Amino acid sequence: MRNNFILFSLIILFTACAPIYVATDFEKGTNFSKYKTYNYYQDIETGLSDLEAKRLFYVLDKQLQLQGFSVTENPDFYINIQSKEYKAAQNSAVGVGVGGTGSTVGGGISIGIPVGQEKITRQILFEFVDEKGIGLFWQAETESSFNPNATPEKREAVLQSIVEKVFKNYPPESK
Repeated sequence: MRNNFILFSLIILFTACAPIYVATDFEKGTNFSKYKTYNYYQDIETGLSDLEAKRLFYVLDKQLQLQGFSVTENPDFYINIQSKEYKAAQNSAVGVGVGGTGSTVGGGISIGIPVGQEKITRQILFEFVDEKGIGLFWQAETESSFNPNATPEKREAVLQSIVEKVFKNYPPESK
């Protein structure tokens, strides 16, 4: 039991250190208090593997229920999720150079050798759509690092961190 607690604490610590970027947008004048129930589109294509999508739906359902929402067949709004992964550009490299000069001759050769492994970045887009009213009324786009070799527990912990950060300021404050 103690080992599981230590392992879980380490997972949270490491996932908390990875930066998660979130950008949100919403339809001006939206009355967010009228939205109490939700569901997912039946034909949703998240771009995630089936297992990863199940983890995301599980984490998202828990978060939304904590915020007072409930799932129903005839919801106030639908949720659409899209994702994509890409390899981030390498920023660090080691340069090796050789050069020489003479009275009238000069030259040089340099080679850049990338350092480290390629990093994979995952973007996830969350969209809330009111099909009976104004259509798309809220969206959040996230960007974070992704490790395809992570354990299921680590993957769920990362998704939990993403969802918590996305819904930290939901509903948005109207000014």
